[in-house]
Amino acid sequence: MSAPLYQSPKGVHDVLPDDHLYFSFIKKVVRHHCRRAGYRRISTPIFEDIEVFTRSIGGTSDIVEKEMFTLESKSGKKYALKPEGTAGVVRAYLEHGMQQMPKPVELYYIEPHFRYNRPQKGRYRQFHQFGCEVIGESDPAVDAQVIYLAYRINQDLGIADRLSLQLNTIGSMEDRVKFKEDLINFYTGKERSLCEDCKRRMLENPLRLLDCKEEDCQILASMAPKFENVICNESKEHFEILKEYLEELNVPYELNPLLVRGLDYYTHTVFEFWSKKEGSQNATGGGGRYDGLIEIMGGQPTPAVGFAAGIERTIEYMKEAGIRPPNKDAVAIFVAQLGLVAKKKSLTLINKLRDQGLNVVGAVGKDSMKSQMGLADRLGAQYSLILGQIEVQEGTIILRDMKKGSQETVSYEGIVDKMVELLGKNPLANKKLWEE
Repeated sequence: MSAPLYQSPKGVHDVLPDDHLYFSFIKKVVRHHCRRAGYRRISTPIFEDIEVFTRSIGGTSDIVEKEMFTLESKSGKKYALKPEGTAGVVRAYLEHGMQQMPKPVELYYIEPHFRYNRPQKGRYRQFHQFGCEVIGESDPAVDAQVIYLAYRINQDLGIADRLSLQLNTIGSMEDRVKFKEDLINFYTGKERSLCEDCKRRMLENPLRLLDCKEEDCQILASMAPKFENVICNESKEHFEILKEYLEELNVPYELNPLLVRGLDYYTHTVFEFWSKKEGSQNATGGGGRYDGLIEIMGGQPTPAVGFAAGIERTIEYMKEAGIRPPNKDAVAIFVAQLGLVAKKKSLTLINKLRDQGLNVVGAVGKDSMKSQMGLADRLGAQYSLILGQIEVQEGTIILRDMKKGSQETVSYEGIVDKMVELLGKNPLANKKLWEE
């Protein structure tokens, strides 16, 4: 078989029907938990003014320096495809006056994002994330609730036991200034042991020295000064109370003093869900507190906390765990027919069955009965209804149980009620779309 004339660009992929089963299931679980917790859904544009990201994420972060897809309008205005969700949500929060809403403002999203990563397992240049943001509350109980929400979602998706919650505090902005000085003093004179990226990070963003995945850099990071030596009492208290809340909620965690996260806007709590087998190399997601971001973006000082997780990577874990989402698209009934009169009858019958909330496929082409029944087999239909000219004349229809291989002739008039009885009526059947 020759290669197709066109293929998807490197680093992006098609979401085929089988994977959409996972996407739909994950979205359902996320919506369920977020709605119950009082979150409201928000969607921000796929591209934003580039300054939304350079100002919020930090101009020296890897995302801004290496990974953003940028574009320029005909007028010369620069935009970027959004590499993460929080900055756009904060921009929308400020632009639309959400500051006037009752606090905290709780928002969630399920969105595509874009980064110029080196394509590898679980990492794509177009990827999807779900996430939530809680804006306007500084209590560590909110941090705990956000982490618990992420943990419960992982539980319902069947992957919580494959992940470890990594937890740390990076203190206040003032704590970070002190810590950066300590890091620079420690790394000065050790530049030859650093990778090229870390040599640059030492000058531009010293915290990222702790986040490097290169072996030599990790060895140095393990010997570097610790945040706990500079964190003020208020930051320590916030973190201690958070840990007590997580223990009360029975959320297991591991303290990780090297966890800093890759974005400049984080303060205090940071966390990630790591693979128990592959560590940070295959984290599903994470988040933390970003009390200074709204002020950076032009608003009044406002505390906030959030998290995000990658859908593609979550799907990989679900597949590894052998989890198969329920298939609501499965064909319940296949309607086969022969002859023009039977075809007319079958069109009406198909729609009546669908109106009862049943998944029905009809072969309305000119194929033979043998080929039609072969298609029913390939589709995995539970039942087939067979209608020919004789059945039309006699007011009957053949009902075949595809699994048992048995069949019977029944009254055409009562077939809809009989199929509802056999398969169970969908509770949404006959409801208007806006009532669902």
